[in-house]
Amino acid sequence: MNWQAVASIYRFEMARFFRTLAQSFISPVISTALYFVVFGAAIGSRIDQVEGVSYGAFIVPGLIMLSVMTQALSNASFGIYFPKFIGTIFELLSAPVNFLEIVLGYVGAAATKAMFIGVVILVTSALFVDIHIAHPVAMILFMLLTCISFSLFGFIIGIWARNFEQLQLIPLLVVTPLVFLGGAFYSISMLPPVWQVITKFNPVVYLISGFRWSFFGVADVPIATSLLAIGGFTALCLGAIWWIFKTGWRIRQ
Repeated sequence: MNWQAVASIYRFEMARFFRTLAQSFISPVISTALYFVVFGAAIGSRIDQVEGVSYGAFIVPGLIMLSVMTQALSNASFGIYFPKFIGTIFELLSAPVNFLEIVLGYVGAAATKAMFIGVVILVTSALFVDIHIAHPVAMILFMLLTCISFSLFGFIIGIWARNFEQLQLIPLLVVTPLVFLGGAFYSISMLPPVWQVITKFNPVVYLISGFRWSFFGVADVPIATSLLAIGGFTALCLGAIWWIFKTGWRIRQ
């Protein structure tokens, strides 16, 4: 393993993040505050508790997951797409660096950025509501796995995209709606029985449910199922990336 190559890619990607640190820090803080104003104040005044948890606290895991998923996707996809766009990807492919080292560098940086945003939102949320984390180790594990898996997915999107419009297509039209419909701001037990069944076909439900369990000890689906879902999604992304580098699909074309 060429750790120097991995570290070089990682440092390069993180340097781009730190150049816009103020924007990266302020944006999630403002967004989180607005969510609490809209959902916490407007809706929370009508919904006292959800599954024994105050509504303001109940939406915190959903807020974190929404930001973590979108940030991991956007950072990873842009990180690998930009070298394709300017042509420097060929220099990387001709260097003595294998595909695993390339993925570790780009995905590791994207996951780190997403984790940072998740922590920022968690701290910001603590200013609005009282947060008690029932299983802190599980919370960190779920957040880390989500950051890694969606960074891998974003890496695939960045390779697939042929222009900047396609780069934003899946995050905006697929992932964000799935998060909103995946129980980010409500419990699926509040839905009619038919919609509860339909909602369980949404893979994001299992991620949000497991993450919320780490906070409050309540979940819409079994924890083992959530872990299997995120593990299977991660394995699927890794398999797709291995195939991409083996065939050169959208990289050498």
